[in-house]
Amino acid sequence: MAVVEASELEEKMENTGQNTAHVPLDEIYEIVDLQKISDPRGNLTFIEGMNHLPFDIKRVYYLYDVPAGEERAGHAHYKLQQLLIAAAGSFDLVLDNGYERRTINCNRPYQGVLMKSLVWRELTNFSSGAVCLVLASMPYEESDYIRSYEEFLTKVGRKP
Repeated sequence: MAVVEASELEEKMENTGQNTAHVPLDEIYEIVDLQKISDPRGNLTFIEGMNHLPFDIKRVYYLYDVPAGEERAGHAHYKLQQLLIAAAGSFDLVLDNGYERRTINCNRPYQGVLMKSLVWRELTNFSSGAVCLVLASMPYEESDYIRSYEEFLTKVGRKP
C-alpha cells in the first residue's frame, strides 16, 4: 500500500485550487508491522523515529481506562502524523477521508496504524484494560485540530 507523504498531500491541495484533493483512504494510512523480539521471559517491541516511522517522534501519549461504550478522538489534523498501537487489549479505529470510512480492529502490540494528515479518526469499542499508545510527529497544537466533521468535509472538498 503506497502512503502519500504529508508534503504530497499539501501539493495536491495546492494544485487543485480547492481546499484539498480527494486522496484515497488507502493512501493516507498504513498498517505497520513492528519488530517483535520473542523471549520466554516476555516479548519486546521497539520503535525509533525516522527509522521505523517517517517522522521524528515529538510527542507520546496514551489512552486508558476508557469506560465501556465511550468513544475517543472524533477529529482530524491539518499536519500531524501519528502511529496508533494497541499496547494492551483492543479497540476499533474508524478512519474517514470524507468519501469512505473503514474500521480497523487494533489488537496487537507489535502492529500499529500509521496515519497521515487530513484523515478523520474515531476510536471505539475499547476492551476492558485497553491501552491506545500514540506516537505523534508534532507537539500538541490546538490549531492543528479539525474538531468539526462539517469543517473536515469542507477541507477535503465535500460540502456537508
